Amino acid sequence: MSYKIAIDGPSSSGKSTLAKGLAREFGYVYIDTGAMYRAIGYYLIKNGIDFHDEKAVKDVLDKIDVSLDYDKDGALHVYLNGEDISRHIRTEKVGDAASVSSQFIDVRKKLVSLQRKLAEEKSCVMDGRDIASNVLPDANLKLYLVASDECRAKRRQIEEKAKGRDVSVEEVMKELKERDYRDSHREHNPLVKVPDAHVVDTTGMTPDELIDTVLDRFF
Repeated sequence: MSYKIAIDGPSSSGKSTLAKGLAREFGYVYIDTGAMYRAIGYYLIKNGIDFHDEKAVKDVLDKIDVSLDYDKDGALHVYLNGEDISRHIRTEKVGDAASVSSQFIDVRKKLVSLQRKLAEEKSCVMDGRDIASNVLPDANLKLYLVASDECRAKRRQIEEKAKGRDVSVEEVMKELKERDYRDSHREHNPLVKVPDAHVVDTTGMTPDELIDTVLDRFF
């Protein structure tokens, strides 16, 4: 029987860092749900679909196939209709399209079904906004990550600068708060902490400190 770890929390709280670390530690598959939603956002932008228009998005979902694979070094590759789009989906624009379109129930149904199927096949670590509450309610371990707004904004600023985007901490914090609001107030499967999730405050932690903290506390 597969072992499932569900990690939820707001943007830049350390979810993917922790998920990748735990997957490496135990040899589990890391299922990056955010990348899957970003793949849909990328498709919508590339094809000129208004990602705010629920009907327009619903009408093209049958044309979208999203899959994940890992190379020999363990690096994640995201495929959209057979094309490797991994290097195209980490922009702020694609993130916004993913955040908006992920509010639509048909988008969520499409990807949640795939995510659950992947989790049944192998032991996995999955991170996102509604993993414990919706995708994997039977997960063996449920974690909810938090961090101060300033810490999250500084982390995101570093990521954006690495991509060549010169942005202030204040600008990034505004973007994060807007995304937090959308994620926690959407009608379908919003960001929530389930009662049996363990809260981990990642403020000020390095990636290694975060992983070690979780290993010490829960394993």
